[in-house]
Amino acid sequence: MTDIRGKVALVTGGASGLGRLMASKLARRGARRIVIYDVDQQAIDETVREIESQGGQACGYLCDVSDRSVVYEVAERVRDEVGDVEILINNAGVVTGRRLLEATDEQIEKVFGVNTLALYWVTKSFLPYMMERNEGHIVTMASAAGIVGVSKQTDYSASKHAAIGFMESLRVELKRYGYDGVRTTIVSPYYVNTGMFEGVKSRFPRVVLPILDPEKVAEKVMRLIERNRQEIKMPPIVTTVPALHVLPADVLDWIMDFFGVNHSMDEFVGHAKGKNRETSWASGRSR
Repeated sequence: MTDIRGKVALVTGGASGLGRLMASKLARRGARRIVIYDVDQQAIDETVREIESQGGQACGYLCDVSDRSVVYEVAERVRDEVGDVEILINNAGVVTGRRLLEATDEQIEKVFGVNTLALYWVTKSFLPYMMERNEGHIVTMASAAGIVGVSKQTDYSASKHAAIGFMESLRVELKRYGYDGVRTTIVSPYYVNTGMFEGVKSRFPRVVLPILDPEKVAEKVMRLIERNRQEIKMPPIVTTVPALHVLPADVLDWIMDFFGVNHSMDEFVGHAKGKNRETSWASGRSR
């Protein structure tokens, strides 16, 4: 078991959505200090005030996690002003929700910058201390879209496939070189109802493929950390998806169509809620 009490915990994209919920839950479980990375200063301030009003200790940093130089600079400030991070939750994420030829090159690069490359910069910032003590926990919020491709998610799905590959490789690398006390967790949920995927539809929302409740997902992540679980897929039916890859591609596509997965993004609007998608797609900075 991992005891969250007394630990310094950092959540990227921690000022809204799922990130904000997880930051609050870490504080309620006794984390010594919660560090928030986000790109919205007002939301950072509100989150810090919320945590402190509940008796926790928090601080926030304006940080675009896709900018490597900024990440390393902010990490130095965190170590100087707060201390070494012992629990890291890589949560920040963006999505375009466009077909390949509709997404601009800059949007595609931003998706990979936030969803994939940021994992390297943020994790490298705090992993040396964890390795020195052979203790710590790194969580990455991946996605069910990182297990199977989804229509209108050529960038997002690929970035989450890469996120899963990153975490699986990191896990075995740490074990291989004797750092088995540094734990890792991959979380691969179906759509979470935070607004980031506003407008998505599920063909079987009640039992088989529900749009997930962010409060329940955040609580589940806390229990995964405490129990040192290496991975989870949500809801349970998502655990069957890897096995489906043994089937011919046409059969796999038929199954995904039957469950409505490849039509789930047809009415997607994201945080924009119908506003100009060209300028507002990146507002989905966290789940």
